[in-house]
Amino acid sequence: MELGIYTFAERTPDPRTGHVVAPEQRLKDLLEEIALADEVGLDVFGVGEHHRPDFVVSAPAVVLGAAAARTRRIRLTSAVTVLSSDDPVRVFQDFATLDLLSGGRAEIMAGRGSFVESFPLFGHDLEDYDELFAEKLELLLALRGSRRVRWAGRHRAPLQDLEVHPRPLQDPLPVWVAVGGNPQSVIRAGVLGLPMALAIIGGRPESFAPLAELHREAAAQAGHAAPALSINSHGFIAADSRQAADEAFGAHKIVMDKLGRERGWAPLTREAFEASRTLHGANFVGSPEEVAEKILFQHGVFGHDRTLLQFSVGTLPHASIMRCIELYGTQVAPVVRAEVQRRAPTSSAA
Repeated sequence: MELGIYTFAERTPDPRTGHVVAPEQRLKDLLEEIALADEVGLDVFGVGEHHRPDFVVSAPAVVLGAAAARTRRIRLTSAVTVLSSDDPVRVFQDFATLDLLSGGRAEIMAGRGSFVESFPLFGHDLEDYDELFAEKLELLLALRGSRRVRWAGRHRAPLQDLEVHPRPLQDPLPVWVAVGGNPQSVIRAGVLGLPMALAIIGGRPESFAPLAELHREAAAQAGHAAPALSINSHGFIAADSRQAADEAFGAHKIVMDKLGRERGWAPLTREAFEASRTLHGANFVGSPEEVAEKILFQHGVFGHDRTLLQFSVGTLPHASIMRCIELYGTQVAPVVRAEVQRRAPTSSAA
């Protein structure tokens, strides 16, 4: 199993001081976090795209390009690229360039977007929300599949047998589809034979198992081998369980309450937060032993190939995030990898 981190590079008020970190400092901290994740042997680091003041990254490929120069092995992915409001030609060129800079470590995680600021910003109509994503994903896959592309759609000027450069080192450049629970999105990923990143940030993870199975069934019916599955969730790791919960809750509450005011959720209570970090809850907040146990429990449910955790759900001290990454790489990852390897079926000699 691959283990990694994703972040939206938040700029929310520090729950202890009310201070909001400067954009340049947040980006500096983010590059140090990615470098440490590489150093401690984690497999993937994802950077999300937002176009609002409480997040600093609107151009993931630029940040990941800077990270490529400071890392050696870790895979670098968007998390996500809001493909519906972007130009697939430019997305492909950006990540092909990142792939060249990183020596073949780039990935694209494409999604429809859980926020809508990018649509008016780039001149798109929210009425076309799903159609935009389907059409642009089709073009992105055409671009990665052939150097010369002939394509026409409704939301972008056609490509009349044009070449798109540069080409990436990886062939094909990995493209994941990020979903939040929409069955049609799950089926689309399966039919296309694409790996899927399933976001689970609330409820009982077991209730999402039918979506993982739907993804595999759709792929099989379309004639594809079972595509990879990633589970993406919130988390935080500290030396002991209580320290992790106490440190994470304040920052987590600021973010979730702000989203709640926008989307009609009730304010986050400490009781609900504590329930979310039990074995059957969505959040990976606890000691290294608890987080490893929970990853392995979900592996038993989903049989998935990758776990990505978002540690910076709200602003936490940079030192705390760095310690969290260190614990993830040095104490959680070895336990999970050894147990997943032990569970793997072995082929018997004929």
